[in-house]
Amino acid sequence: MELKEALARLEELGTEKVRAQNAKLGAGDNQFGVKLGDIRKLAKEIKTDHDLAMDLWKMGNIDGQLLAVLLMKPKELSAEQMDQVVRSADFEQVADWLNAYVVKRHPDKETLRQRWMADSDPMASRAGWNLTAERISKTPDGLDLTSLLDRIESEMANASPQAQWTMNSALVEIGINFPEHRSRAIAIGEKLGVFRDYPVSRGCTSPFAPIWINAMVGTTAS
Repeated sequence: MELKEALARLEELGTEKVRAQNAKLGAGDNQFGVKLGDIRKLAKEIKTDHDLAMDLWKMGNIDGQLLAVLLMKPKELSAEQMDQVVRSADFEQVADWLNAYVVKRHPDKETLRQRWMADSDPMASRAGWNLTAERISKTPDGLDLTSLLDRIESEMANASPQAQWTMNSALVEIGINFPEHRSRAIAIGEKLGVFRDYPVSRGCTSPFAPIWINAMVGTTAS
Protein backbone atom coordinates (compact mmCIF):
# COMPACT_ATOMS: atom_id res chain seq x y z
CA MET A 1 0.00 0.00 0.00
CA GLU A 2 1.25 3.48 -0.87
CA LEU A 3 1.42 6.37 1.58
CA LYS A 4 -1.39 8.31 -0.08
CA GLU A 5 -3.75 5.33 0.05
CA ALA A 6 -2.89 4.56 3.68
CA LEU A 7 -3.64 8.13 4.73
CA ALA A 8 -6.88 8.10 2.76
CA ARG A 9 -7.96 4.88 4.47
CA LEU A 10 -7.21 6.36 7.86
CA GLU A 11 -9.11 9.53 7.07
CA GLU A 12 -12.16 7.48 6.08
CA LEU A 13 -12.05 5.69 9.44
CA GLY A 14 -11.78 8.84 11.55
CA THR A 15 -14.58 10.06 13.81
CA GLU A 16 -15.24 13.29 15.64
CA LYS A 17 -15.74 11.39 18.88
CA VAL A 18 -12.25 9.89 18.82
CA ARG A 19 -10.74 13.21 17.74
CA ALA A 20 -12.32 14.85 20.76
CA GLN A 21 -11.10 12.07 23.05
CA ASN A 22 -7.58 12.40 21.70
CA ALA A 23 -7.67 16.17 22.12
CA LYS A 24 -8.57 15.76 25.80
CA LEU A 25 -5.48 13.59 26.17
CA GLY A 26 -3.25 16.23 24.62
CA ALA A 27 -3.36 15.44 20.91
CA GLY A 28 -2.94 18.22 18.40
CA ASP A 29 -4.93 18.87 15.23
CA ASN A 30 -2.90 16.55 13.01
CA GLN A 31 -5.13 13.54 13.50
CA PHE A 32 -8.13 11.79 11.93
CA GLY A 33 -9.50 10.24 15.12
CA VAL A 34 -9.35 6.55 14.25
CA LYS A 35 -10.29 3.92 16.80
CA LEU A 36 -7.30 1.87 17.93
CA GLY A 37 -9.06 -1.35 16.94
CA ASP A 38 -9.53 -0.04 13.39
CA ILE A 39 -5.84 0.88 13.20
CA ARG A 40 -4.95 -2.67 14.23
CA LYS A 41 -7.27 -4.10 11.55
CA LEU A 42 -5.68 -1.91 8.87
CA ALA A 43 -2.19 -2.92 10.01
CA LYS A 44 -3.18 -6.59 9.78
CA GLU A 45 -4.38 -5.98 6.23
CA ILE A 46 -1.19 -4.18 5.17
CA LYS A 47 1.19 -6.46 7.08
CA THR A 48 4.76 -5.42 7.92
CA ASP A 49 6.01 -2.61 5.67
CA HIS A 50 8.95 -0.73 7.13
CA ASP A 51 9.29 1.80 4.31
CA LEU A 52 5.61 2.73 4.50
CA ALA A 53 5.92 2.93 8.26
CA MET A 54 8.74 5.46 8.10
CA ASP A 55 6.86 7.53 5.52
CA LEU A 56 3.78 7.54 7.75
CA TRP A 57 5.83 8.49 10.80
CA LYS A 58 7.34 11.52 9.07
CA MET A 59 3.87 12.93 8.38
CA GLY A 60 3.37 13.59 12.09
CA ASN A 61 -0.27 12.47 11.91
CA ILE A 62 -1.22 10.65 15.12
CA ASP A 63 -3.22 7.89 13.43
CA GLY A 64 -0.51 7.45 10.81
CA GLN A 65 2.13 7.13 13.51
CA LEU A 66 0.10 4.56 15.42
CA LEU A 67 -0.26 2.56 12.21
CA ALA A 68 3.45 3.03 11.51
CA VAL A 69 4.36 1.48 14.86
CA LEU A 70 2.54 -1.72 13.89
CA LEU A 71 4.26 -1.85 10.50
CA MET A 72 7.85 -1.13 11.61
CA LYS A 73 10.71 -3.63 11.71
CA PRO A 74 12.74 -2.75 14.82
CA LYS A 75 15.91 -4.38 13.50
CA GLU A 76 15.88 -2.10 10.46
CA LEU A 77 16.24 0.98 12.67
CA SER A 78 19.74 1.94 13.72
CA ALA A 79 20.19 3.00 17.35
CA GLU A 80 20.35 6.63 16.24
CA GLN A 81 17.19 6.28 14.16
CA MET A 82 15.42 4.66 17.11
CA ASP A 83 16.53 7.53 19.32
CA GLN A 84 15.23 10.11 16.83
CA VAL A 85 11.88 8.36 16.45
CA VAL A 86 11.39 8.18 20.23
CA ARG A 87 12.14 11.88 20.66
CA SER A 88 9.82 12.88 17.83
CA ALA A 89 6.72 11.29 19.37
CA ASP A 90 4.56 14.05 20.84
CA PHE A 91 1.45 12.13 21.93
CA GLU A 92 1.62 9.68 24.82
CA GLN A 93 -0.52 6.99 23.15
CA VAL A 94 1.89 6.98 20.22
CA ALA A 95 4.89 6.87 22.58
CA ASP A 96 3.41 3.97 24.52
CA TRP A 97 2.73 1.90 21.41
CA LEU A 98 6.21 2.72 20.12
CA ASN A 99 7.79 1.63 23.40
CA ALA A 100 5.73 -1.57 23.57
CA TYR A 101 5.98 -2.74 19.96
CA VAL A 102 9.26 -1.33 18.66
CA VAL A 103 11.61 -0.07 21.37
CA LYS A 104 11.33 -3.24 23.49
CA ARG A 105 12.24 -5.31 20.43
CA HIS A 106 15.20 -3.21 19.33
CA PRO A 107 18.57 -5.01 19.44
CA ASP A 108 20.26 -2.00 21.09
CA LYS A 109 17.58 -1.38 23.68
CA GLU A 110 19.91 -1.77 26.68
CA THR A 111 22.38 0.79 25.34
CA LEU A 112 19.49 3.11 24.55
CA ARG A 113 17.96 2.51 27.98
CA GLN A 114 21.12 3.66 29.70
CA ARG A 115 21.36 6.73 27.48
CA TRP A 116 17.73 7.69 27.98
CA MET A 117 17.90 7.25 31.74
CA ALA A 118 20.33 10.18 31.79
CA ASP A 119 18.34 12.30 29.32
CA SER A 120 16.13 15.29 30.08
CA ASP A 121 13.99 14.90 26.96
CA PRO A 122 10.53 13.87 28.24
CA MET A 123 9.88 11.14 25.69
CA ALA A 124 13.43 9.76 25.85
CA SER A 125 13.14 9.65 29.63
CA ARG A 126 9.72 7.97 29.36
CA ALA A 127 11.23 5.30 27.11
CA GLY A 128 14.23 4.82 29.39
CA TRP A 129 12.13 4.29 32.50
CA ASN A 130 9.78 2.03 30.55
CA LEU A 131 12.71 -0.20 29.59
CA THR A 132 13.97 -0.08 33.17
CA ALA A 133 10.59 -1.23 34.47
CA GLU A 134 10.77 -4.12 32.02
CA ARG A 135 14.28 -5.04 33.17
CA ILE A 136 13.23 -4.94 36.81
CA SER A 137 10.47 -7.45 36.15
CA LYS A 138 12.28 -9.71 33.67
CA THR A 139 16.08 -9.38 33.81
CA PRO A 140 17.03 -7.47 36.97
CA ASP A 141 20.57 -8.85 37.28
CA GLY A 142 23.04 -5.97 37.34
CA LEU A 143 20.50 -3.35 38.34
CA ASP A 144 21.13 -1.41 41.55
CA LEU A 145 17.60 -1.31 42.90
CA THR A 146 18.55 0.75 45.94
CA SER A 147 19.99 3.46 43.71
CA LEU A 148 16.91 3.35 41.50
CA LEU A 149 14.69 3.83 44.54
CA ASP A 150 16.90 6.72 45.68
CA ARG A 151 16.52 8.35 42.30
CA ILE A 152 12.77 7.80 42.13
CA GLU A 153 12.36 9.25 45.62
CA SER A 154 14.32 12.38 44.74
CA GLU A 155 13.11 12.94 41.17
CA MET A 156 9.64 11.52 40.51
CA ALA A 157 7.56 14.25 42.15
CA ASN A 158 9.08 16.92 39.88
CA ALA A 159 9.61 14.81 36.76
CA SER A 160 7.84 15.62 33.51
CA PRO A 161 4.40 14.00 33.26
CA GLN A 162 5.70 11.85 30.41
CA ALA A 163 8.57 10.43 32.46
CA GLN A 164 6.62 10.33 35.71
CA TRP A 165 4.29 7.64 34.41
CA THR A 166 6.99 5.10 33.56
CA MET A 167 9.12 6.07 36.57
CA ASN A 168 6.12 5.14 38.68
CA SER A 169 5.91 1.84 36.79
CA ALA A 170 9.52 1.10 37.74
CA LEU A 171 8.72 1.85 41.38
CA VAL A 172 5.77 -0.53 41.24
CA GLU A 173 7.80 -3.30 39.61
CA ILE A 174 10.38 -3.08 42.38
CA GLY A 175 7.65 -3.27 45.00
CA ILE A 176 5.95 -6.22 43.35
CA ASN A 177 8.98 -8.32 42.49
CA PHE A 178 11.34 -7.69 45.40
CA PRO A 179 9.87 -8.26 48.88
CA GLU A 180 13.02 -6.91 50.50
CA HIS A 181 12.38 -3.52 48.85
CA ARG A 182 8.58 -3.60 49.04
CA SER A 183 8.08 -1.57 52.22
CA ARG A 184 10.37 1.17 50.95
CA ALA A 185 8.69 1.27 47.53
CA ILE A 186 5.30 1.65 49.21
CA ALA A 187 6.69 4.30 51.57
CA ILE A 188 8.09 6.29 48.64
CA GLY A 189 4.72 6.14 46.92
CA GLU A 190 2.96 7.35 50.07
CA LYS A 191 5.49 10.11 50.64
CA LEU A 192 5.36 11.50 47.09
CA GLY A 193 1.64 10.95 46.53
CA VAL A 194 2.07 10.73 42.76
CA PHE A 195 -1.18 9.48 41.18
CA ARG A 196 -2.87 9.27 44.58
CA ASP A 197 -5.98 10.97 43.19
CA TYR A 198 -5.76 9.58 39.66
CA PRO A 199 -9.27 8.82 38.35
CA VAL A 200 -9.87 5.16 37.52
CA SER A 201 -12.83 3.32 36.09
CA ARG A 202 -14.76 0.85 38.22
CA GLY A 203 -12.94 -2.45 38.41
CA CYS A 204 -9.56 -0.96 37.42
CA THR A 205 -6.52 -0.70 39.69
CA SER A 206 -5.23 2.73 40.62
CA PRO A 207 -1.74 3.64 39.34
CA PHE A 208 -0.96 5.01 42.83
CA ALA A 209 2.04 2.85 43.74
CA PRO A 210 0.94 1.64 47.20
CA ILE A 211 -2.47 0.54 45.90
CA TRP A 212 -1.02 -1.00 42.74
CA ILE A 213 1.71 -2.91 44.58
CA ASN A 214 -0.63 -4.27 47.24
CA ALA A 215 -3.21 -5.28 44.63
CA MET A 216 -0.66 -7.22 42.58
CA VAL A 217 1.01 -8.88 45.54
CA GLY A 218 -2.39 -9.92 46.85
CA THR A 219 -3.30 -11.36 43.45
CA THR A 220 -0.02 -13.24 43.25
CA ALA A 221 -0.35 -14.57 46.73
CA SER A 222 -3.92 -15.85 46.34
